[in-house]
Amino acid sequence: MWLLRPPGVYRPQGDTWLLARALRDAGVPPGGAVLDIGCGTGALSIAAARTSPRSMTAFDLSRRAVAAARFNTAVRGLNVRVRRGDALEEAAGEQFDLVLANPPYVPGVADLPSRGPRRAWDAGSDGRAMLDRICAMAPILLAPGGVLLTVHSALCDVDRTLAQLRGGGLKASVVARADEPFGPVMRDRVDKLRELGLIDPDQRVEELVVVRGDRLAS
Repeated sequence: MWLLRPPGVYRPQGDTWLLARALRDAGVPPGGAVLDIGCGTGALSIAAARTSPRSMTAFDLSRRAVAAARFNTAVRGLNVRVRRGDALEEAAGEQFDLVLANPPYVPGVADLPSRGPRRAWDAGSDGRAMLDRICAMAPILLAPGGVLLTVHSALCDVDRTLAQLRGGGLKASVVARADEPFGPVMRDRVDKLRELGLIDPDQRVEELVVVRGDRLAS
């Protein structure tokens, strides 16, 4: 898939395509309202267009990402409302039939960046700064019968994600898995991840998972 990607915008890679494949296999009914959290280049909004949604809304904190997503969706003739901001705040009060999220989930650094490309991956010491918020908000954002699909590293505690979604009344399960070699960010913090007990001494591969959460139809 060709995508315009300005400098500093997250490059679609293994986690993006794993989530896109999970979406393809999810059996999402057509005609729904879609929310893309942390859209980056808009790759997942483009993938979601195959569900023939009635509306698509995408958010990112990065101005460059918003510009890229607007271009990449518009050049394909897709009607996507791409907005800059925190999706979980800006979309509060709306409900969606499909929520897609490829949030920051790289653990190992306590501070959360307020600007720059690190916002696309750094997620606190345990990698859950955004994941916990998504799990808390999913039951509110999803319409009855709606589906959440989110991807993250198994280093971030998959069981915690499942427990939080189930605690919010959703049916939750892992629907896709894939091993991914460490990229540059993970390689740079191998020592820190080892100190935190998140990886084995010689580990250079992480497992990625897609978690699905379903809000039962009322």
